[in-house]
Amino acid sequence: MAKLASTIVTQYETFLNEKLRGDLENLRKQLDCTYQEIAEYLELQLMLVKTSDTANTGFKTRVDIGCNFYVRAQTDPVGRIMICVGLGLFTEMEPREALDFIEKKIKFLEERVTKLKQDSAKVKANIKIVLGILRELQFGSKQSEY
Repeated sequence: MAKLASTIVTQYETFLNEKLRGDLENLRKQLDCTYQEIAEYLELQLMLVKTSDTANTGFKTRVDIGCNFYVRAQTDPVGRIMICVGLGLFTEMEPREALDFIEKKIKFLEERVTKLKQDSAKVKANIKIVLGILRELQFGSKQSEY
């Protein structure tokens, strides 16, 4: 009987450490990537809003050419820009179209974040259930009352 319980405990521990914690780590990595993508789109959106005032004339800036050595630069007017729409595909858009696309993309990514957080909560709940089962198997039902 003790050998059977030991085998079951080992199987639960293996499931917990390899499957559930691995799933949780994968979800965390996906969440980090999604947050990074949102940050990049927000940065692009901010840049487009700032340059919308100077869209017809261009603007002056400083460019780092290496070793913190900056030179003055004048940009051409921004007519169209290339935006990654996903899966490695780029499309050319007007700044106004790009802003609309960015708003929709950020909304989509925020929905994805919500879904990933829900999945993460489910995995965490499963981890707690398995830990409870392990506690009962190892220590009996007296310890599980806490």
